[in-house]
Amino acid sequence: MDLAQKSDAEILAVVDPIMDNLMDASTAIDYDRHVRDFTDRARSVMPRELLQAICKDYQASKGFFTRREFVAVFRRTDSVAVVWRQWFTKQPGEFVAELVLVQRDGRYLVDHVMVF
Repeated sequence: MDLAQKSDAEILAVVDPIMDNLMDASTAIDYDRHVRDFTDRARSVMPRELLQAICKDYQASKGFFTRREFVAVFRRTDSVAVVWRQWFTKQPGEFVAELVLVQRDGRYLVDHVMVF
C-alpha cells in the first residue's frame, strides 16, 4: 500500500516507534542508533559531531523530551510529514516535533526530523 494512502493510525503505527527511537537515541547521544532509520540524504546532513552539539545544546537549555501529542499527518506524493506537540523537562510550553517519512526498498525511512 502506498504510504500516503494509509490512515493516520496506520502511519502512526509505523512512525511512533521510529520517533521514540530518535528521541531516546538523542537523549543518550547515540549517533548510530539515532541515524539507523535515516535515508542517505538525511544521514549526509547530520554528521556525528553535529548531532552531539545539537543534543548537548537542547539538553542544557530545554532538558529532555517528555510527552508528545499527535497533531496531524500531511500527505505528499512520495512521503508523509507527521507533526506532534512536544514538551521538555526544563522549559515550559509547547514545541513542534516533525518527521518526514518515505518508503524505500520496502523500508520506512526518515528523510527529515526536527524539534523546534
